[in-house]
Amino acid sequence: MLQDNGVVLPTGTVDDGDRTLSVQAGSEITSVDDLRALPLLGAAGPVTLGDVADVVVAPVPATSFSRLDGEPALAVALTKTPAGNTVDVSHGAQQAVDDLRAQLGDGVDVAVVFDQAPFIEESIEGLATEGGLGLLFAVVVILLFLASLRSTLVSAVSIPLSLLVTFIGLRLTGYSLNILTLGAMTIAIGRVVDDSIVVIENIKRHLSYGEPKRDAIVTAVREVAAAITASTVATIAVFLPIGLVGGMVGELFRPFAFTTAIALAASLLVSLTIVPVLAYWFVRADAADPAQAERVRAEAEAKERRSWMQRGYLATLRGALAHPVVTIVAALVVFGGTVGLASRLETNFLGDAGQDTLTVTQTFPPATSLEAQDAAARVVEDALADVDGVETVQTTVGSSGGIEAAFSGGGALRATFALTLAADSDNAEVTDDVRAAVADLPAGTAGDVVVAGADAAFGSSTVDVVVQSDDPDELAALADRVRDVVAGVEGTTDVTNDLAADQPTVQVAVDRAAAAAAGLTETQVVGTVAGLMSPQPVGTVDLGAGPLDVTVVTLPAPASVAELEQLVLPTPTGVVPLTAVASVAQVEVPVSTTRIDGERAATVSATPADQDLGALTQRLRTALEDVDVPAGASVEVAGVAADQEDAFSDLGLALLIAIAIVYVVMVATFRSLLQPVILMVSVPFAATGALVGLLVTGTPLGVPALIGVLMLIGVVVTNAIVLVDLVNQYRERGRDLDEAVTEGARKRLRPIVMTAAATIFALVPMALGLTGGGVFISRPLAIVVIGGLFTSTLLTLVLVPVLYTLVERARLRAGARRAARREARTGAEGTHGAHAA
Repeated sequence: MLQDNGVVLPTGTVDDGDRTLSVQAGSEITSVDDLRALPLLGAAGPVTLGDVADVVVAPVPATSFSRLDGEPALAVALTKTPAGNTVDVSHGAQQAVDDLRAQLGDGVDVAVVFDQAPFIEESIEGLATEGGLGLLFAVVVILLFLASLRSTLVSAVSIPLSLLVTFIGLRLTGYSLNILTLGAMTIAIGRVVDDSIVVIENIKRHLSYGEPKRDAIVTAVREVAAAITASTVATIAVFLPIGLVGGMVGELFRPFAFTTAIALAASLLVSLTIVPVLAYWFVRADAADPAQAERVRAEAEAKERRSWMQRGYLATLRGALAHPVVTIVAALVVFGGTVGLASRLETNFLGDAGQDTLTVTQTFPPATSLEAQDAAARVVEDALADVDGVETVQTTVGSSGGIEAAFSGGGALRATFALTLAADSDNAEVTDDVRAAVADLPAGTAGDVVVAGADAAFGSSTVDVVVQSDDPDELAALADRVRDVVAGVEGTTDVTNDLAADQPTVQVAVDRAAAAAAGLTETQVVGTVAGLMSPQPVGTVDLGAGPLDVTVVTLPAPASVAELEQLVLPTPTGVVPLTAVASVAQVEVPVSTTRIDGERAATVSATPADQDLGALTQRLRTALEDVDVPAGASVEVAGVAADQEDAFSDLGLALLIAIAIVYVVMVATFRSLLQPVILMVSVPFAATGALVGLLVTGTPLGVPALIGVLMLIGVVVTNAIVLVDLVNQYRERGRDLDEAVTEGARKRLRPIVMTAAATIFALVPMALGLTGGGVFISRPLAIVVIGGLFTSTLLTLVLVPVLYTLVERARLRAGARRAARREARTGAEGTHGAHAA
């Protein structure tokens, strides 16, 4: 290549059909006239380019069209780098557009068709609002139970301090503040206050007994320190298996788990250090006369028993302890009902992200001209613009052939419509209206139109069936059969087959021997034909308005197979017809070929019509069993259905590991293998409330809900740990089993109910989706935790004491029998010794 100022041209020769001309560089090209005067060296002597060719500046033939609301538009897409911040990029782009408006002029309108930043900002703002409401609700619950503003503020201080430590942890580890991390902090608000509630409630109770303030605080903290440490460690530990979950789910929820773990660890630290100090400074207490200490304590405990809460609870507890079989049978009935409810639950993957965009894709038959594509696209465009709730329609017809073409389905001819919905519209309703609008178009005028809503938060939203076969004809036939079966399955819509249809193509097959006899090579024949069929680029020139491509057009391109057959080729001995050295024929060839693991494949995709993805997948598998699959071919369900199955399998394993981890933590806490089993009874009964909550609210069981179940495992055992730990302490101090159980349960009633109520009410704003912030993650998770915590708390307060009593009585009886046998053996040995003497 030689470059001379404004022009770049290759050295070598240019063949104009009659002469072979050498290109010489050496002149400055600043205009079309300069280009015409470009000197060339021909066989008969020097000539100019203008002598042998017409040099004109002509528009490049269009390869695509772009419109916004029916007006011609230039579409520009911005993609952030992996390290970039979406909101910052969006704001920077908006600022750049504002700065350019003066240069663009009044006749140019710039509109943003798709921008993730507002959705992210609204979600974060919504989650922050819901978190603030949750904090307020939690504080109100504490105030109602403790009836002391000072004690309430002392316990509530753990929330902002824990969140502050969490922000520091996120900063140090490089995690950003996003929907997932902020959602984790919002979810954790109700839980981080639990440890402080247990501590301050125990401090307040000991102070009511007339104990000196310092002694009361130290005793109260020592009494619950081991229990809240074990319960918090257990809750943190349930998130460890998230690190084992692979794929998109692991990447998404690892920051969520990490954020929650930091918040909980910070809450434990605050409850054992800062809360006792603040209680010593700010909580009022009147120490009783040591001589009156016993009387004051007795009066305080009598007052506790007279409260409406303890009167009702003690009556229920005594009845349950007196009839343990009835209690256990009732619990088993509840568990059986839970299993029955599970079969009625809908399942999905991640749920609706709530984004205000829709994508409509229109596919055309092979060989459809760009003009015909544009005419058909305008029909769909007009129909979409008339749908209520659609704010803007951005249309792209054809492809510019750049890198984006590689990600748009190969050589398929299509038009895409990016719809932005109005802010106050119902996305699901608008999606249905859009489908109805394109379905009502006259047959044959719109091509194959598919509507893809924002049904999934991340990744694919379609159920895919992958068909594979090495035989192209067999693959096409099998894919068509599968498409018909999928379209007939209840709950599917917008069924498509991505197998590219065959396209008519003119094939020129060179006869090497004939070409060689004529003095041509195969490359020369192919190059000449290619040069005739499309302009050949030879360089670029800058005429003052930016670089322009320079192309050489030798003859008008043949417009038919007959004209192509009449083409003559120059040879050293003269011209020869193309048909003398090659055969010309019209054949059908595939536009593109898709391979998966080296084998030809086609994908049949369907959009779920409702949110019960699990039921749809099952119906789809059942229907596909009737498809006759030839030997060597395969049909496999993939897409979001496969993503859901993988995620459920990974999270199921994570749940089992979490249960094992919690059990190990409790074994270390209670130094017993049996007592932790009693405490784990709370876990399955937490599922009762979780399932009821999902069914009542019509929320499907998806990945966010399963993360809620995972979190619930740690949360529900907290109450059982706190209760059983105090019972064990009383027994170590010499109290009998029945008294220890009754007193331990009675004294742990208020903190257990308080912590459960604080957590539940803190999550209510998220469960209701008051602001819509990150609702696809926060709402299912909150519903699961609220329902599970409600039922598990009720059952923990009754079932755990009953099981504990039964197990410990059995252990005591077994110990008594062993002691009796040892005494009998000792007595027998003593008698035998006396006889021997």
